[in-house]
Amino acid sequence: MSRYNTPFEIHVHGEVPLRAEVSFEQLQEALKPLWKYGGSKSLAAGAASFYEEEPGIRFDAPKHLLQMCWTVPGGDDFRQALDEMCMGLNELAEVGAPIEVTFYDADFDEEEGGSEDEEARDDFVIYFVGPTPAAIMQVQRDLLVQDLIGLMERHFDGSELGEVVEAVDKLFGRRFDDLANSMQLGRPPRGPGGSQGGAGHGTGGRKPRHLH
Repeated sequence: MSRYNTPFEIHVHGEVPLRAEVSFEQLQEALKPLWKYGGSKSLAAGAASFYEEEPGIRFDAPKHLLQMCWTVPGGDDFRQALDEMCMGLNELAEVGAPIEVTFYDADFDEEEGGSEDEEARDDFVIYFVGPTPAAIMQVQRDLLVQDLIGLMERHFDGSELGEVVEAVDKLFGRRFDDLANSMQLGRPPRGPGGSQGGAGHGTGGRKPRHLH
């Protein structure tokens, strides 16, 4: 897709542990929605990020690990490519893993600032992949507990938060009972925040890019 006339710079970031037998060819097929969206004809050709300082898409074969720090110009239709990618990676993942996706408003100039009423149209979502619904829900639960503990330890001692963790476990237990057979388990809802909080949309500043 051409860099011009695209409303967003879209950054995909995450690490996905893969099954030991996964080949480069299988990974290339699973990631086809991404590199094809970027206008490439193969994963090798499309693995480089729009920004040279970012590592792009890497397959660490000895560690059986997919690493992504990759930016592509695009629009809201990129969400369909992400849905398709997650379905492909579910088949290859060893365990559940989060993939962070940030949509940066390409037309918003932070230095110029714009008018008082102008806000960047940034959006931030987290997609989840995994071999089973249980694996996906496990990593969702772990991230939520981590966020809650980090927030509440500002006010309470860590030893006091056992009941909070138990409450989260109960909520996820009910969700798993209700949604274990649902294909929506790996997909975040549309709109600001996705499944794990958000950035942009008037939340007090733009989400910074990952630095390496």
